[in-house]
Amino acid sequence: MPDIDQTTDIVDAVTGSRRLRRNRRFDWSRRLVQEHTLTANDFILPVFVVEGENASEPIKAMPGVERHSIDRLIDIVKEARDLGIPAIAPFPNVDVSLRDRTGSEITNPDNLICKTVRAIKAAVPDIGIITDAALDPFTDHGHDGVLRDGIIVNDESVAQIVEGALRQAEAGADIIAPSDMMDGRIGAIRQALDGAGFNDVAIMSYTAKYASAFYGPYREAIGTDGLLQGDKKTYYIDPANSNDAMREAELDINEGADMLMVKPGMPYLDIVRRMKDEFQMPVYAYQVSGEYTMIESAAANGFIDGERVMMESLLAFKRAGADGILSYHALRAARLLAR
Repeated sequence: MPDIDQTTDIVDAVTGSRRLRRNRRFDWSRRLVQEHTLTANDFILPVFVVEGENASEPIKAMPGVERHSIDRLIDIVKEARDLGIPAIAPFPNVDVSLRDRTGSEITNPDNLICKTVRAIKAAVPDIGIITDAALDPFTDHGHDGVLRDGIIVNDESVAQIVEGALRQAEAGADIIAPSDMMDGRIGAIRQALDGAGFNDVAIMSYTAKYASAFYGPYREAIGTDGLLQGDKKTYYIDPANSNDAMREAELDINEGADMLMVKPGMPYLDIVRRMKDEFQMPVYAYQVSGEYTMIESAAANGFIDGERVMMESLLAFKRAGADGILSYHALRAARLLAR
């Protein structure tokens, strides 16, 4: 068995002067060579809104996340602004009585999401508001488009989505982020926005939205978990495919998208990296409800260190090339960073 001197000679012979642990020895040296850094500027906070006043409703499938009435939501948005979070993404839980086969409530200028946008813009004008023009919160079947004879019809869905996007822009939305995955919707929205004088309203396309099993808790949050008829595989991307996402990105860029998004997040870091490398566009990742709930549930059971895993997961998006992250952890992570 070799003695210590012999072992040292062997290591020196193999590594020469290349000892990477030198840079890892101290906290200050690790910080000095750190390649990626998280700040509150990297976060977009998704929030859920319901009708009423002074109301909050826990979401069973998303521990620590609640739906809030507009008045309570404003307090949360103010805290996000104060912590340096640049933007929020509100999602409505629409009363079932207002949902129908075509999602027509999205075209109502006084619908829940439009009222929310106006109220937040009046109370917290210096935070960005990103709204989703997909139809699923407004349909009685839980799909992102118009359902006809068991089929999600593309062009009629796009027409409805465009009307919804216009109402959201009129209410004060800064970015329209359609998550429906209908063909041609980015170009149609861009043309409609420009034609109505909303040239400065940006489009963040849910370019690569996968037919994932990670969305379950979100569907409880917006009240579609018991409504969905069938699945969304005919219009979301197959989880087995990578080239599809690049083709979607190329089309969306050509149609006028200002930013691209990948959803879900961590299972698709390869897509984030590839999209960033190929297009050099602003690319965002959505750490979806299922990802959030897995971390929170494991932490609640003592299986993981919740805070460390949360921050490590968020940093992974930055390392993969994401310019920003939509995450239900955003507020908590921003508080930690502020400390």
